[in-house]
Amino acid sequence: MHVRYVVLYVTDVEACRRFWVEQVGMVEKHRVEVEGHAVVQVGFAAQAFAFELVPLALMADNPDGLDLATPSIALHVDDLEAARAQLVERGVTAMEIGEHGGVTSFAFSDNEGRWFAVTTG
Repeated sequence: MHVRYVVLYVTDVEACRRFWVEQVGMVEKHRVEVEGHAVVQVGFAAQAFAFELVPLALMADNPDGLDLATPSIALHVDDLEAARAQLVERGVTAMEIGEHGGVTSFAFSDNEGRWFAVTTG
């Protein structure tokens, strides 16, 4: 497993994208539309890691009760099923694998109730 991206919940995706790209020197790596909102990944060109800028408006329902002031970390694995099974075997609380915003993933909770996403692809 390795860190793939960290989600930053933001008020204005475009303003944040401009900050990271124009002022910090990152590049736009990926952009998708989700329910009429842009979700943008930015990062340094030579690194696979990225910040994913997610508009707070998209999280209005917040069905999982996430602390939107805290960044969400997404880990990457080659085999979702094996990674989830290993975590569950070790006593970790993990959600079922499913589609979330067009990404196949699952989430698991640490001992203090923080959730981490696990993706593949």
